[in-house]
Amino acid sequence: MKFAPPVAAVLALFAASPIAAQQAAPAPAAAPASRPAPKLLVVISVDQFSADLFAEYRAQFTGGLARLMTGAVFPSGYQSHAATETCPGHSTILSGARPARTGIVANDWTDFNAPREDKTVYCAEDESVPGSTSDSYTVSDKHLKVPTLGEWMKRVDPASRVVSVAGKDRAAVMMGGHKVDELWWWNGKAFVSYADRAAPAMVTKMNANVAARIAQAQAPMTLPAFCQARSRAIALGASKTVGDGRFARAAGNASAFRASPEFDEAILALAAGVATDMKLGQGGHTDLLILGASATDYVGHTFGTEGSEMCLQMFALDRTLGKLFAVLDQSGVDYAVALTADHGGHDLPERNDEHAAPMAARIDAQLNPKAVGAEIAAKMGLAANPLAGSAAGDIYVDPKLAKAKRDAVLAEAIRRYAAHPQVYGVYTRAQILATPHPKTPPETWTMLERARESYEPSRSGDFVVALKPRVTPIADPTRGSVATHGSFWDYDRRVPILFWRKGMTGFEQPLSIETVDIAPTLAALIKVPVPVEIDGRCLDLDAGPGDSCR
Repeated sequence: MKFAPPVAAVLALFAASPIAAQQAAPAPAAAPASRPAPKLLVVISVDQFSADLFAEYRAQFTGGLARLMTGAVFPSGYQSHAATETCPGHSTILSGARPARTGIVANDWTDFNAPREDKTVYCAEDESVPGSTSDSYTVSDKHLKVPTLGEWMKRVDPASRVVSVAGKDRAAVMMGGHKVDELWWWNGKAFVSYADRAAPAMVTKMNANVAARIAQAQAPMTLPAFCQARSRAIALGASKTVGDGRFARAAGNASAFRASPEFDEAILALAAGVATDMKLGQGGHTDLLILGASATDYVGHTFGTEGSEMCLQMFALDRTLGKLFAVLDQSGVDYAVALTADHGGHDLPERNDEHAAPMAARIDAQLNPKAVGAEIAAKMGLAANPLAGSAAGDIYVDPKLAKAKRDAVLAEAIRRYAAHPQVYGVYTRAQILATPHPKTPPETWTMLERARESYEPSRSGDFVVALKPRVTPIADPTRGSVATHGSFWDYDRRVPILFWRKGMTGFEQPLSIETVDIAPTLAALIKVPVPVEIDGRCLDLDAGPGDSCR
């Protein structure tokens, strides 16, 4: 991708050939106690970058991810809660708080008191805006109940600048928080911000460049040798296959652009351009640059996690991160990086079945709350469907029902879900709220403890359904997504967490940590106190007897 002035000189790297990782020995660092705080924090969330993907491809990385692997590597990070979706996951990364505290219990929840006919509420919207729906909404941070790292920084130094750029509004908002200087996300056609924010010339030019790129057809990408064994068509129905694609794209196909490595390149190029334009880290203050790389998630949903498409995406992500770091290197700024993911992911059951996991299955469509609710309504003589929510998460019973009738509906719904062979467990509001917040490592948590950390009483359901392992909550893969995430299980909970700074002595710690540990760790690095109660802890990034958390 080519960029025009004033940032063309640094962003030309994004149009250049792939950059190999710098594997030379890192420069000696000052003792942690005396080393100045970095002038720029760079926090990257790679949407749906599971610990399984990291393990599968880490030996192949030669670019930006290879550089990060010379720092502090935690391959068993956890989005430890049950609701392993995009919005809850992103709410944990820079708040230090789990969803029970952030209030972001899912991508969407049901609010029967919402001031509109549509009672579904999107996590990053303001549902009070007249004429809005959960699909056509005004982006807002109002539902995030806690401050984020950027807000902690501004509390100490109001001149610190916070920039958040992502492929999804919910990623940009949940990591950026309530006080951002620049916040940009992709709306399907262009990078946009809040209505009261004017686009600087650099963003306008970037949007023009992306529009021109989408308008051009994309030839199939070259398949690396490592990916060739993964290139095999998997049939989904009579006319749909995935698994052997190489991101060929017709001119004008913005959806295909989004579900391809091109999308991450655009997101990271915009972030690099904004950082360059604003001279982040080049003043007398520490700044924060937040990036939400969303393409891996769209690739996973569209094609699954084990075909040629995801293989190409992993190689491209590594290269694109290398280009981002090269731009930051050219600035001369002392910067530190943290990279993680908002959740993991699970491959499509049709390929799992061929890859020695025949117990993988698609959800029974009759588990949909609309279907279950319709049966209950018919049995009890109700005029309307009494259930709302998700068959793989929170389910709500209409509060307008009389108490006796509502109790009967709740009991019948729980009975039906608990009896289904694809359901692992059903957990009621009372059971979840009676469960203490866990204090042990996340891999040891019970199902109720996982549910507890996703549960906020004013937004969560009357009961929560956990499907059995490897049951994909997509009944029909021919109409949209073929694979997904969102379960209680570790393939969705486990994510890598990587920290890097030039000159640091690297190490690897295989024991579990949590994404809520990232914010207090970075806060300690820049000597910013945590002003609120959180769930995370500071991680000592000093590989020797020193302690970066002091």
